[in-house]
Amino acid sequence: MSITLSILYLIATITFILGLKLLGHPETAKKGNLIAASGMGLAIIGTIFLHELDVPNFIYAIIGGSILFGAIIGWLIAIKVEMTKMPELVSLFNGFGGASAALIGIVEFGHNMGSTTQLITIIAAIVIGSITFSGSMIAWAKLNGTMWKDIRLPKYNIINNLFFLGLLTFAVFIVYSDTNNNLIIYALLLAALVYGVLFVIPIGGADMPVVISLLNSLTGIAAAITGVLYGNMVMIVGGILVGSAGLILTFAMCKAMNRSLGNVVFGAFGGNETAPTETGKKGGTIKKTNPSDAAVMMNYSDKVIIVPGYGLAVAQAQHVIHELEELLTKKGIEVSYAIHPVAGRMPGHMNVLLAESNVDYDKLIDMDDINPQFKNTDVVLVVGANDVVNPAAHNDPSSPIYGMPILDVENAKSIIINKRTMNPGYAGIENELFYNQKTSMLFGDAKATIQELLSELKGMQ
Repeated sequence: MSITLSILYLIATITFILGLKLLGHPETAKKGNLIAASGMGLAIIGTIFLHELDVPNFIYAIIGGSILFGAIIGWLIAIKVEMTKMPELVSLFNGFGGASAALIGIVEFGHNMGSTTQLITIIAAIVIGSITFSGSMIAWAKLNGTMWKDIRLPKYNIINNLFFLGLLTFAVFIVYSDTNNNLIIYALLLAALVYGVLFVIPIGGADMPVVISLLNSLTGIAAAITGVLYGNMVMIVGGILVGSAGLILTFAMCKAMNRSLGNVVFGAFGGNETAPTETGKKGGTIKKTNPSDAAVMMNYSDKVIIVPGYGLAVAQAQHVIHELEELLTKKGIEVSYAIHPVAGRMPGHMNVLLAESNVDYDKLIDMDDINPQFKNTDVVLVVGANDVVNPAAHNDPSSPIYGMPILDVENAKSIIINKRTMNPGYAGIENELFYNQKTSMLFGDAKATIQELLSELKGMQ
């Protein structure tokens, strides 16, 4: 490898690290993304034109055409995708990354027989890449609503664990048998794809943020493994950064849900349950309100906190909620947003969604910082959030979310909850907050309802 190419790889590696650092804050995330992408572009150009390759010219044409084709598709997706569909897009990207690693392993399998180290690397790339691909496709189907019902085989944990052990045994056999048989390697590929499906299918919607982070981490590991195969430092470092960042985020999500990674993977938490009626399972009653009465409550408040949830994203109400916030601020009311770590369907989903509507970053306050403020808050407006504000996490030891850190909305003086229906959230359990004496239920589509609320407030002095 030439000195020039080594320098380009070093520059690219630095841009990855810098880009990842800048991604840690919404205000610098866009700049970080552009810097990291520029570094990757630099690495690709250097690999194509400065690497010592003995290939016909038409291969360069195929590579260039593929890059151009992929860039056009990526650009079109980027400008058309809605923020509500971002979790699905991330799952697809994770899957394609895993598929790339698996394909590299398949291509290189017959060229590296006799080298145990290289063969282990190839087999690992195929197994991890395939699991990531099929698992990500199932995650995409769940997030997209294509697979709306959780599928759980009887004794699925035992089946999954035995299948995984069998997959590992098969992989070890291939390495030590040193058999150059394409049929065997394709059988391993198929087995890994099947395990990826079995791995994700039982996991419910409540755990999708953790699953996305974990699959993202596996994609990085697969990329690092293929980097080892080619001795490419950019792939190794980039993969390690993605893998480690994904793992850190995965454990952070688990901590935010007060659950272990093993419980998420093997617990099949988050299934659906029959929706409670208005009288509630525990005999409670709800108090309904309307946009006019809600507007009066907010108009005479000094401090309002907005709690966004996935219902806000589905209704695409991020712009109208920002209008509401601006109007309240003009009336001299202090307004902020309470952001739970697992609000939405992926880590940081609410931050990105609200940033799209130009909400001031300083108004987005994390759970630990906002919780002490609820007791001094006149009105809390919960829009589409459910499990992350459920007091059962504090009050009910029998609840599956008991011990989960939540937003302490119940401590506010008045609570307005905007939902379409009384249906439970992803955890599939009843929300005690609905029956709190301080709570008023404002039923309806988030965008339309908040627009009515906004109109009522505009007519008040």
